[in-house]
Amino acid sequence: MPEPESPASGARGATVAAATDGTDWRARLEGLTGARADAAVAGERPLGLQFELRRRVLRRPGQFQGARDEPARRAASVDRLGVRPVTRGSRGAWIKAGLTWQNIAYQGESGGYDPAQARWFAQFAALKGSPAGGIPTWGSELITVDEYASPLFWALLAEARRLGVHLVGADATPDVRLAAAAWVGLEATVDAEGALALVPTVDVDGAASTVEHARAVGEHGVYRFDFDTGVIELAPVAGGATSAQLALLGGADVLHVPAADLDEFLRAHHRVLARTLPIRSSDGSFAPPPAPPADLVLTATHAPAGSLRLAWAWDHGDGRTSPLAASVDPVRFDGEPVEARAAVIAAAVGVLAGFEADRDETAERVRAVLEHARDDEVELHDADAAAFADRVVPRLEALGRVRVEVVGDPPDFRELTDRPTFTVTTVESRQADWFDLGVLVTVAGRTVPFMPLFRALSTGARRLKLVDNSYLSLRRPEFDELRELLDEAGTLAEWETGMRIHRSRASLWADFEDLADAAEPAVSWRATVAGLADDAAVEPLPEPDGLALPLRPYQLDGFRWLAFLWRHRLGGILADDMGLGKTAQTLALVQHAVEAQGRGAPFLVVAPTSVASNWVREAARFTPGLRAASVAATEGAGRPTIAEVAADADLVITTYAVLRLDADAFAALEWGGLVLDEAQFVKNPATKAHEAARGIRAPFRLAVTGTPVENHLGELWAILNLVAPGLFPSRRAFDERFRRPIEEDGNAERRDLLRRRIRPLMLRRTKEAVAPELPPKQEQVLTVALAPRHRRLYDATLQRERQKLLDLLDDDLDRQRFIVYRSLTLLRMLALDASLIDERHAGMPSAKLDALFEQLDDVLAEGHRALVFSQFTSFLGRVAGRLEAEGVPYAYLDGATPARARDEEVARFRSGAASVFCISLKAGGFGLNLTEADYVFLLDPWWNPASEQQAVDRAHRIGQDRRVMVYRLVAEGTIEEKVMALKARKGELVASVLDGDPGATDAALSAADVRELLDG
Repeated sequence: MPEPESPASGARGATVAAATDGTDWRARLEGLTGARADAAVAGERPLGLQFELRRRVLRRPGQFQGARDEPARRAASVDRLGVRPVTRGSRGAWIKAGLTWQNIAYQGESGGYDPAQARWFAQFAALKGSPAGGIPTWGSELITVDEYASPLFWALLAEARRLGVHLVGADATPDVRLAAAAWVGLEATVDAEGALALVPTVDVDGAASTVEHARAVGEHGVYRFDFDTGVIELAPVAGGATSAQLALLGGADVLHVPAADLDEFLRAHHRVLARTLPIRSSDGSFAPPPAPPADLVLTATHAPAGSLRLAWAWDHGDGRTSPLAASVDPVRFDGEPVEARAAVIAAAVGVLAGFEADRDETAERVRAVLEHARDDEVELHDADAAAFADRVVPRLEALGRVRVEVVGDPPDFRELTDRPTFTVTTVESRQADWFDLGVLVTVAGRTVPFMPLFRALSTGARRLKLVDNSYLSLRRPEFDELRELLDEAGTLAEWETGMRIHRSRASLWADFEDLADAAEPAVSWRATVAGLADDAAVEPLPEPDGLALPLRPYQLDGFRWLAFLWRHRLGGILADDMGLGKTAQTLALVQHAVEAQGRGAPFLVVAPTSVASNWVREAARFTPGLRAASVAATEGAGRPTIAEVAADADLVITTYAVLRLDADAFAALEWGGLVLDEAQFVKNPATKAHEAARGIRAPFRLAVTGTPVENHLGELWAILNLVAPGLFPSRRAFDERFRRPIEEDGNAERRDLLRRRIRPLMLRRTKEAVAPELPPKQEQVLTVALAPRHRRLYDATLQRERQKLLDLLDDDLDRQRFIVYRSLTLLRMLALDASLIDERHAGMPSAKLDALFEQLDDVLAEGHRALVFSQFTSFLGRVAGRLEAEGVPYAYLDGATPARARDEEVARFRSGAASVFCISLKAGGFGLNLTEADYVFLLDPWWNPASEQQAVDRAHRIGQDRRVMVYRLVAEGTIEEKVMALKARKGELVASVLDGDPGATDAALSAADVRELLDG
């Protein structure tokens, strides 16, 4: 009797039986080899990757939809090659069957497909990635092969074959072939006459053709199509395709070089061309010229921080490079003698021998790298980098066989060779018997910061680079004397905390004074203040006889205060609220001066271009006896000179633009007084306008502005520097003593001290205090919800900009300020209207615009008139367009409106011909009296409270007899809500310093403020 089988032997028997049965040998073979059988055999539905040539069809004019994407039938219409997942239908054709790139990843077995194949499709889509912004360029049905950036594309297609995924075509091109390799370049042939033809060619697995029917796959391959044969071929390009190769695909002209020009082509152009495009000659008719001698190449890389990296190498002109250390290898240099290369290096070393760095070892290292053929990279900084780029690089470029390749954005380095001028000032210190010493150095009109200059002189630096990338040599004899004086005055450590000199060292001060080319007016200004009697007081003067219209009581007080300053040759700031008649008070002073001392040197009034004409009108109205003249253009042929105008005038009115351009002509005259209207125009001491105003010779200077501080306290210093130059002569001292403690630390003691210091020279009254007869002003915030599509677009953009900016804010905000403001402006515009940032969103509704017109409908129906303000003229144009479409008469004013048209638009509104006035904040935030309006709409808030207040005060000012309604439209859940909160805090600084309110904060935009604005 046979023994019973054990379980193990039974299993072996079953295996043998199955193996000899033959029914599942394909499945077993797949398990052994990794190859897959046709999915249909296993009962799974087959999957395929369908390739289809597509074209883009533009819509007819007037249609709002985007371009239509459809199959291409002709070669000339092919725009791209798209792929989609398909499956075989019941009749054998490949169909979509509801498959998309979005759902195939989770179809898998639930749809009857092979899970491995479904996962492959998901991986293919994921590696393609999404376009910028996440919005597909062509729609989401097909993935565009042309834009497939990942070179893993070819490995994925090979994997598709292994998994059994079919590569199939469409109706016009049913045959899809995956080739091994492609070559893209120029096929060179020389005909019997000796002419050269360079034919753009694509070669796929040895089959060459022209490039008209070939396109790029990313930057790593090509596809070629033929509608006649119905074939699409795909192949990778070894090493990836260059930009020049990609440019050939799709159609490029044959380059014909006549026989007479062939030598020139080979000598001057072949080398450059061969560097960018492969060139071959399959028929052997063209033989390239031998390789030229290698060039010595200096790669000079400019880093954002201002440094310059220097690296040397040899370039053979045919795509090959060699390190500097290979100079002694004849094989790598095509047999060129070593002596020839040594001569090239020696010439370059000769140029470098004249380069001096601040540290001797740095200059020595620059030379030693070449002399000893080392492949070191040398980095230069600041003034050394500037001098090398400006002086050494041009000399190297002039050498034969030496080339300089510049990487990065090279700054505009330039050496200042003008003679430096020095200005020295002393300011009393709080310590007895000490003076604060100020030394101002100017070269070619540029102010050299003293502390960097002092450090450079103290450390023996050879040169100094300024912030505008200019640089100057410190080896000039003028600096030798200054260096000696600084050495005597104190050590660098002592001067880091402030420059001081003891009263007993009068001889040293005299030496500094002798060195200076100019003297600040601080000494004379202080002498004037010291000469005032202790009992000096504002006299109760009557109104000037020549004043045609009476002054209000508070205006009479203001006139008397101005007359006091004028009589004592002091300057000041008239900082009354907008709309309280600062112009009338100033004109009363000019009339008083003429009546008190007779006709002499005229007063000079400088105003913004948009306001200058208003001064002429107001002078005729209030002081008709004054001889007022306007200088609205620079001196030129056919126009009287400024001196000729001033000779026959009591009051000369000009603009900041004209003052800046004709600064010398204005500075050459003696003026009775200087009035700077809207003085915030000269709040930046680095501008030409500020410099021109500082050069005016006048015993009395007055700044007229309702906003002496808009962003930070440095603006207040700049204005005081013009009208009261001895109050805070040193900007550095002002920043250290007042600005930084108040703005950064909230120091209440310093804030109160600053307020006490400026109070005698600043007169500021609010409308609430001096004009109680003004009707009330009611302000309201209207919150506007964005439409759903608009909300999605805004949130997506916010996330993108937040990610970009939060990384930048870890760096110095001042260096990144342009990028930061650009992104914040983008978000502000997007909160208003999506079409402002991209016309493709023109069909997206603007909730802000709809909300405005809902309000305007009621306002206009009740007979009211409105001002509409926006900082963005593009959005203001949208408002004007809708008003015109609805037949509402309106006036319009922005920065591009000419002066004559500006007056006409104002007249139209004031006469009642227009019910709505659309005004840009920049152009109409000051100088306008529009009390005919009693509704004000502010469409876009900003963190500078002064700009909005000035806009509102166009209507809420003396002469208004109705309640003024102010509406701020704020987009809900956007940057605008953050701006409203930030603006409230920024306004506290101005109030705390000028009005005495507590709670000073920094009015400038800080990195923390930007982070808060981006907080979703």
